[in-house]
Amino acid sequence: MPTLVENTGQSKVSAIHELGRADFISVRDFNFFYGKKQSLFDINMDIPEKQVTAFIGPSGCGKSTLLRNFNRMNELIEGVHHSGEIQLVGKSIFDRNVEVIALRRTIGMVFQKSNPFPKSIYENVVYALRISGQTKKSLLDDCVERSLRGAALWDEVKDRLHESALGLSGGQMQRLCIARAIANRPKVLLMDEPCSALDPIATVKVEELIRELKQEFTIIIVTHNMQQATRCSDRTAFFYLGKLVEYDNTHKIFSNPSEKKTEDYITGRFG
Repeated sequence: MPTLVENTGQSKVSAIHELGRADFISVRDFNFFYGKKQSLFDINMDIPEKQVTAFIGPSGCGKSTLLRNFNRMNELIEGVHHSGEIQLVGKSIFDRNVEVIALRRTIGMVFQKSNPFPKSIYENVVYALRISGQTKKSLLDDCVERSLRGAALWDEVKDRLHESALGLSGGQMQRLCIARAIANRPKVLLMDEPCSALDPIATVKVEELIRELKQEFTIIIVTHNMQQATRCSDRTAFFYLGKLVEYDNTHKIFSNPSEKKTEDYITGRFG
């Protein structure tokens, strides 16, 4: 079970698992700055457990910036700072005792462009386990099969696990990256436009996979594809100019939005 690890001299493990929470992730009065430039303004939202939440909005609206704050990826950029709070099951992800590496095991990420390592398919999947010290072959083998099955890739690659991952198709590479992300059994899976570089057939496979994975993981996806949001997500958040304009059940957002800006965006009047 994934945990947030507190760095208090000796590692103190704090379990985060609690089934069924509507506020699995809570964002409160969150502002984010790249140097002096503010990119997110007073974001407030609760993201439910084991559902798919889609972030939509025009380029530069802040949706990817918020996504990358959930596992503190933005801290890799010099000069960034924030105010407000993000909590995972009631615990601040910015708590001084939270180890960032442990947080990123709990909140995995799949990027826009597939980025397999120049290693075998097998070694891509077990990479995180190896660097955490796991060497038992039976456990690694089990992880590889479980993760590749979870990513709907096992049947396609089971006979070439020790071949280079770089020989896979684009869609297979992206599903391999999903397998790698879920190998550590995270509680949350972040996806930043995971289908934008894929052809329609590969996109369908990844979308089907997303719907299956929500049985086990809480998923947040950034997408520019309105149809993809309607097909994959349970809830949708519309961002514009760094502000959360509207956040509701996906069906309501696309059939009866409360805000005119939302309606204008999803009907193609701007963006």
